[in-house]
Amino acid sequence: MMNDTEREAIVLNSAWEMIDDMVNWAVFMKIDRADPSNLMFQTSGHARLFIILLGDFLSEIRAFKGEPIPLGLKPAPSNARPSDLTFLFHLRQVCADPKLGADTVDLSVAVEAFASWLEGEFVAEDVNLHSIDVVADLRVARCRYIKMCGDMAKHNLARLATNVGHLRKLLAEAGHPVSEQQGYLAVETFFEWFYQDIFIYHSSQVGEFLNNIRWAIYDYLQPEFRRSFHVPARSTAEFPMYSYHVPSGIAEPVAVAMYWDAMNRSRSQPYVQRFVIPDYMKQRY
Repeated sequence: MMNDTEREAIVLNSAWEMIDDMVNWAVFMKIDRADPSNLMFQTSGHARLFIILLGDFLSEIRAFKGEPIPLGLKPAPSNARPSDLTFLFHLRQVCADPKLGADTVDLSVAVEAFASWLEGEFVAEDVNLHSIDVVADLRVARCRYIKMCGDMAKHNLARLATNVGHLRKLLAEAGHPVSEQQGYLAVETFFEWFYQDIFIYHSSQVGEFLNNIRWAIYDYLQPEFRRSFHVPARSTAEFPMYSYHVPSGIAEPVAVAMYWDAMNRSRSQPYVQRFVIPDYMKQRY
């Protein structure tokens, strides 16, 4: 059973790693400014990879077939808000009871800003689902449509039953109830509408939210890095070495490895600079 310090090392390193995979200069075209007008994907394939990885980041980590949740992570409460059914829940646990640092204000602000945005709703007007001859104004939470598009980008039609259910519910709430078969027929056009237009527009802002969380983790871990990093006496100019004073509360092998990974990441600043997308690029949807 992981203790809270071990769990924190796992959560922080995992979050940082997932964000590194999404927000980097292989996925996005490199910018040097702190105030870019927007982020642009390198290719359509990179955009698709981004939403698949984002969908995983926004997915709940659950127990499987009665087994405990992997790596000793805590389950979200039964009355969880939507953003608690994402990896943000585990970052919230760190902010509520920090172990490796003391000041989680910036991390909490970054997490809550993204959570509030994800839970917000917008109306997509005149969504043309031509495959079933329906045009509707769909009200949807940002987190819901992003998860749906992430799944649709990753899975074939046979594995989209849950998302067909979500789509049918959105259509019913808009006054257009459809059958299950119609729901399957509408999946592709829903994906085209919400992914190619709305998500591509949102991706710059999502990148900013994720980058802010990454920088907040970096800032939070700096005091621990300075405490932990040291050069062993056996280090020489020919064979330079470094090590970390692993906290006594971290003993499980996976937690020790992830603590080392988190400290190694903390040796240098995140490779994407802090940036702010202007407000005029955040006003639609």
